Amino acid sequence: MQRLLASTVLAAGFLGGAWSASAQDCGNVTLALHNVQSAELLTYVDKFILENGYGCSVETIPGDTVPSTTSMVEKGSPDVSSETWVDLLPEIVPRGLEEGKIAYGAPALPDGGIQGWWIPKYLADAHPDIKTVEDALAHPELFPDPENPDRGVIFNGAEGWGATVVTAQLFKAYEAESKGFNLMRPGSAAGLDGAIARAYERQEGFITYYWAPTALLGKYELVLLEASQEHDPAEWKRCITSLDCPDPKVTAWPVDTVMTVLTKDFADRTSPQILDYFNTRGWSNETVAKLMAWQAESQAMGEDGAIHFLEENKDMWTKWVPAEVAEKIEAAL
Repeated sequence: MQRLLASTVLAAGFLGGAWSASAQDCGNVTLALHNVQSAELLTYVDKFILENGYGCSVETIPGDTVPSTTSMVEKGSPDVSSETWVDLLPEIVPRGLEEGKIAYGAPALPDGGIQGWWIPKYLADAHPDIKTVEDALAHPELFPDPENPDRGVIFNGAEGWGATVVTAQLFKAYEAESKGFNLMRPGSAAGLDGAIARAYERQEGFITYYWAPTALLGKYELVLLEASQEHDPAEWKRCITSLDCPDPKVTAWPVDTVMTVLTKDFADRTSPQILDYFNTRGWSNETVAKLMAWQAESQAMGEDGAIHFLEENKDMWTKWVPAEVAEKIEAAL
């Protein structure tokens, strides 16, 4: 990955005591505000820290991963995309990096974006021998279909999701039907969440497609089943992502790379301290999932979630900034 030039960040050492002057150099910053809960939360955390810790003037620009990142490469705006699932842009991001239009900061989600098949933790704890997809498929009786208890069940994603196609193809690749399983199609995201919630609250066994980080995984503890094969990009492209392909082979889900992306223009004009911040901060899937669950239960907005995080996780975010900046942020809370 192409990080911001180390020499640029190290230049902060030459500023010595001129901290307040360099903070004022932050000036105006535009942040992409994606229509994804985890990205929205991180954007509002960045906004609060930049405004109150570094004296920036911050504007959020509504968008989403593909249009916002494309605009950054082609138009140089917005300045920062706090959480960018770069694997969703296999042409735009590499071109932008190669042409020097954008640069990476730190991973927004160091764990990566995780997709796959999950089982409830209470069942995993009761059956520690079940660690892989094959282990689970050997015991359909532990995952009874509510509509046909003689067979096991796997909950698929919503109609229209790429992951729904993938799950259907992996269902065939694992020969799950012949092993006693049905594939449940909930029809919508709400239907999937409802099926998981009902089964979990009844302490029933189930296998489900899901992804992290999400509010649901912050509320319900699920365990990711391991795949027997490593991720095979060629097989993924050839067959796993196409319902028309008749002979899918088993392969693991990819772990999506989730980065902070900055325009090169912003990197060149802002202060070394701001670059250091963007090269440092990031949070775990568990942290953001619990925060999203709190936000959902509290019916809170993204700005509220950011404040809640900053108030409750000072041991985490104070490691992202110098002590004098942390003092300013705490004073503003």
